[in-house]
This record gives sequence, structure tokens and C-alpha cells, in this order.
Amino acid sequence: MNKPEIIKLTKITDERGNLTFLQNGIGLPFALKRLFWTYDLKTHEIRGGHAYRKQNELICVVSGSADIIITYKDEQREVFSLNQADKALFVPANFWRHIENFATNTVLLHFSDSSYNEGDYIRNMNKYLSNE
Repeated sequence: MNKPEIIKLTKITDERGNLTFLQNGIGLPFALKRLFWTYDLKTHEIRGGHAYRKQNELICVVSGSADIIITYKDEQREVFSLNQADKALFVPANFWRHIENFATNTVLLHFSDSSYNEGDYIRNMNKYLSNE
């Protein structure tokens, strides 16, 4: 996978409800190094607003919904709406993203193939667009 795309996660259903999981080798397109979650999100705020130089990320909604907007190098934008716990957005390295339109009580899980490294972030849109 070399561009952002929605992937379907394993979903096990019975009369009691649903179970969805990820593990190295099943559903997760990379070896997991870091997991973090965002929650208590303000409905009209924006999160993200960066790209990673090397890090790949998988984002899924545990509850609620949100829109992840990808801005490509040609400044085209694509909106991915997450509102099902058995779907996730794979965002490979070097794609600008921001997240908005949070429903009340939205919780997002972020899976990464890298440990936190501030130097990996591109936080300036102009630097991202100019390939600096």
C-alpha cells in the first residue's frame, strides 16, 4: 500500500455483539511500535495537521465518527469518513493529514510502525508541498 486507503478489519459477530482485532501479521500492515488514542475531542476542532517523513499509521474509530482529510502533493484533497469500528485508514509516510468533524464521544486509535520522534514530523504545509 503506497497511498492512503480504507482497509477492512477482521470482524467476528455473534448474538452477543461484535469483536474486531488487529495483531502483527493480521490486519496490521506493519509491525507495531506505538499505539495512542485521541479522545474528549471537541466537535469543531481540528487535530493532526502534519505529515510524517518515515512513519506509517493506521487510524480507526472505536466510537463516534470523524473525517480524515488527506492533502496530496498536488494540493488535491480526499476525505475519508471513519464511522465503523471494523474499518481503518492506512496513511503511509509522506501524506499530509488532518482530522475534523468529530461526533460527540469519538475515540480514535492510532497504530504506528515507529516510536515517537519529533524529527519525523513535517508540521508546515508549505515544506510538505515543496518536498523539503
